Amino acid sequence: MATASEVEGGVRNTSPGVRSFLRRNLGPDTDGYLFVLPSIVMVLCLIVYPFGLAVYFSMSDAFIGEPMEFIGLENFVYIFEEDDIFLLVIRNTILFAVISVVCKVVLGLLCALLLQRITHLKRFLRGAMLLPFVAPTALTTLGWWLILDPTYSHINWILQNTFPFTLFEIRDYQFLGEPTLALGSVIFVNIWRGLPFFIITILAGLMSIPDHLYEAADIDGASTWQKFWKITLPLLKPVLAIIILFSTIFTLADFNIVYVLTRGGPMNETHLFATYSFTLGILNHEVGLGAAISLFLFPMMVLFVIFLLRMVRRDSAYEL
Repeated sequence: MATASEVEGGVRNTSPGVRSFLRRNLGPDTDGYLFVLPSIVMVLCLIVYPFGLAVYFSMSDAFIGEPMEFIGLENFVYIFEEDDIFLLVIRNTILFAVISVVCKVVLGLLCALLLQRITHLKRFLRGAMLLPFVAPTALTTLGWWLILDPTYSHINWILQNTFPFTLFEIRDYQFLGEPTLALGSVIFVNIWRGLPFFIITILAGLMSIPDHLYEAADIDGASTWQKFWKITLPLLKPVLAIIILFSTIFTLADFNIVYVLTRGGPMNETHLFATYSFTLGILNHEVGLGAAISLFLFPMMVLFVIFLLRMVRRDSAYEL
């Protein structure tokens, strides 16, 4: 029976050229690349290949049920010059993302600061705050649809039955039927669902700040507001940058909330990139136009990611 050293020596003797080639080109630790290989395969299959397919479709006149031809950048030219809805989609997406992320940052920071000071029921409150985030988006959004629908609206019923003797007339508000109210409703639901992620993450960042910094500030006579601006906020900047980055990406690509509540209506006033590309590409069978519209998210996300990463690196270098 061969010993372990003999087996190892036999393996080494059978493939010395392969190992030396890998070490010469990849470095001494070649086993690490084998562990990373499954992740690389998944990224190639689930991200790189679909993205390349979307780019290919965006440069064709792909229409479901008809032969496809390569047309170059004609879809992008058509979107900019002849599609009036596309400019409205850009406006809606920017408003939706900016208002949602800013409100989630402000409210998440306030709630995290309050939750840090609570002494009783802290574990219960932390678990309860996660319910909107961990629950299925389609089901919770359907519940909000029942709340905001004019026929079944709880809000309209409360306004009419709680304040019957007011100086102004209370009408049935069309939360999902009026353009301004519809956009505000989908933004509110997005804030409601994404706020727990900000609260828990910011709370973890607050817990990691050393207590001796606040003790030294107390000795120097710093006020609560000064400690927040000079200690809490600067040390939370890396955490805030990361969660703003992830939240912005998820918000720009949001589909479930808008599609369940309004399907892009009324009069296309709540269409985002995701819902409008789905409407054109799947419902209208214009796959090429749908792919072209969906690709407009890519440069916006790349620029935003570069901006945030540079900000985080600059703050880290300054701290060092």
